[in-house]
Amino acid sequence: MTYSLFQLRGDLFGGLTAGVVALPLALAFGVASGAGAIAGLYGAIALGFFAALLGGTPSQVSGPTGPMTVITAAAVAGFPGDLQAVFTVVLIAGALQIVFGVIKAGVFVRYIPYPVISGFMSGIGVIIILLQLHPLLGSASVGSPLVALLELPQAVSAANGYSLLLAGMTMLIVFITPGRISRVLPSPLIALLSMSLLSAAFSFPVQTIGEIPSGLPELVLPTFSPEKLPKILAMALALSVLGVIDSLLTSIVADSMTKERHDSNQELIGQGVGNMVSALIGGLPGAGATMRTVVNIKAGGTTRLSGMIHSVFLVAVLLGLGKYTAHIPMPVLAGILMKVGVDILDYRMLKVLRRAPRQDLVVMLTVFVITVFVDLIVAVTTGVTLAALMLTYRIARQTQINVLEVPSAEWQRDIEKGLQEESEYRMRTISVRGAFFFGTTAQMQDKVNKLIGTQVVIINCLDVPFMDISAAFALSEMVDKLKKDGIKPILVVTEGLGLRRLLNGLGCADLLGEDGIQVDYHKAVQLALAYLRKTPAHRRRRESQAAS
Repeated sequence: MTYSLFQLRGDLFGGLTAGVVALPLALAFGVASGAGAIAGLYGAIALGFFAALLGGTPSQVSGPTGPMTVITAAAVAGFPGDLQAVFTVVLIAGALQIVFGVIKAGVFVRYIPYPVISGFMSGIGVIIILLQLHPLLGSASVGSPLVALLELPQAVSAANGYSLLLAGMTMLIVFITPGRISRVLPSPLIALLSMSLLSAAFSFPVQTIGEIPSGLPELVLPTFSPEKLPKILAMALALSVLGVIDSLLTSIVADSMTKERHDSNQELIGQGVGNMVSALIGGLPGAGATMRTVVNIKAGGTTRLSGMIHSVFLVAVLLGLGKYTAHIPMPVLAGILMKVGVDILDYRMLKVLRRAPRQDLVVMLTVFVITVFVDLIVAVTTGVTLAALMLTYRIARQTQINVLEVPSAEWQRDIEKGLQEESEYRMRTISVRGAFFFGTTAQMQDKVNKLIGTQVVIINCLDVPFMDISAAFALSEMVDKLKKDGIKPILVVTEGLGLRRLLNGLGCADLLGEDGIQVDYHKAVQLALAYLRKTPAHRRRRESQAAS
């Protein structure tokens, strides 16, 4: 695999921009945890570097996060005056994450329904926007979206005009900079440099990042008394599980933006190593950080080098660049993060809200509200549980018991096999039998890679009693990939179940074309055979070569 100069430039800008965004967050999380600001910076450096180097999500940036900081703060309170016990908790939590990766526990995150991911992503976007309102107005940052809303009138009444000017100009730059310019020099970096220079030149009275702690970390060896072990293990387990969920959800967000697929188990190993190194140098634990990952991707970061550059930048700050970064205005960072918040909203789901199935909509909105106003992990847990309950209900309603001498699917399977052999496997059938929902989409996506040499694919969904929005989106992605590979897709669904209406509403019908959705399997076969007869052999070879 080649690595281009364009990728290097993107990784450099992505890593530097993510590093600038990570700096104030790392310091703030360190203070909030009770371990000190420098612990946050150490954690961002160690975890950011090793999770990027050894993890399974190339564009992900890791570091201290809000949920992980909450448990760390509980550990600091639970072991007063004993930071070595706290860092032992972090060390064991990292080791557990490595174990989870080795036993391949990360694959279970693939079965999180799309409405849960959508609600989580949009909720994160709204949280970012709400938390930046106060710095944008020139007030001190607040700790939660609810507090940000409640104290907003007070912040508005005491707004700093210089802060508003800097934040407004920053947002103008990041929102309207043409793509051809931003590809060369990312708009967040343009805004950061230009607005920082403007503020310094005219001595604007605005809040800045401030003085940065300096000094290399010392080795922290795990020591604790035996009576503390049960409490340490309990907190380590909670921290490790929270880190697994936090990191892999961010990996899913990264996948949705880059259109790539992460390695969940490798990501857990990378996160575990990073957290263990962080513990050994007195740093905070962390996970894949959604905000920093999105900033990295938006600024051009595509490979694991960007996450490592983010850490190297923070090391440089630690060793002497702090006097320059100390003058970065907080309203400028707020303006950059406003754009990040707007970009992370799940517009794909928002566009089809009125046409989405009611059950999926309820799950998405529930996760969204809980994410914004309660807790990220509670939101995901609630969403998955609610989706599972609704799925169980829908399966129960669709279940029928038939007593037949010969299973009804046998004759159909024989016909499909015969047609495939007669057409020399230029025509193939993918049959979906049973519920087509978020738990089966991974199987459908895996089938695309086994269709080499095929010209027509019939996707037989006659035995599908219902299809949820996760499956519909997965089907759309599969159809799009088939068409790009030069393969003609034909979908067969049962009339009267509302599947055609669902697919029309979500845009899948447009991808399939006028004759792409059929309700009669035999008609679909005739269409496929007619297409093969119309496609000359030399054209089929050319399409196959182009696809490869």
